[in-house]
Amino acid sequence: MEKKKSVFVIVGASGSGKSTVLNRLMDIHPSKFGYSISHTTRKPRGEEKDGIHYHFITLEQFEKDEKDGKFLETATVHGNRYGTSFEAINHVISENKICVLDLNIDGALSVKKTDYNSLMILVKPPSFEVLEKRLRDRGTETEDLIQIRLETARKEDGLFQKHKDIFDYTLINDDLDKAVAELEKFVKDFFNF
Repeated sequence: MEKKKSVFVIVGASGSGKSTVLNRLMDIHPSKFGYSISHTTRKPRGEEKDGIHYHFITLEQFEKDEKDGKFLETATVHGNRYGTSFEAINHVISENKICVLDLNIDGALSVKKTDYNSLMILVKPPSFEVLEKRLRDRGTETEDLIQIRLETARKEDGLFQKHKDIFDYTLINDDLDKAVAELEKFVKDFFNF
């Protein structure tokens, strides 16, 4: 029996625009998608709300949940812990929605090891210079954090190349409207809607 197509994984370096194209797609088709809300030990930024943007939890609770096998995947990013719980994924699927997972490369590799039938999309900026400009234009991080994110992006790009066979599609985000249209077409084709 064929696995139900129910998980949509989007991967990209910080500043690639993956969240922007994803949010646009979800705005176009609000009833089709549900976001798996990740757990994190980092503090909320700006207007972020617990249970909407992330489940903000303590490191102690995170480690307990991890030990108890509640996460599909976990990662340490910029000194903070992140995890995708099976409960959050299955909650979205139970609502007959396509579960959206915004993950790093390790998370995407973890999804490939599960029974979920997933669509894997890699979002990349047109160049490293554009990526740096986007990070700076956010105005939300210190220079030190920008440098950490740039170094992480360089390392991630090597991992993306190493594991390029897991991705169904690589989206170059050089024009937002074009990128959203391409993503929409690919997702509609895969999920048949």
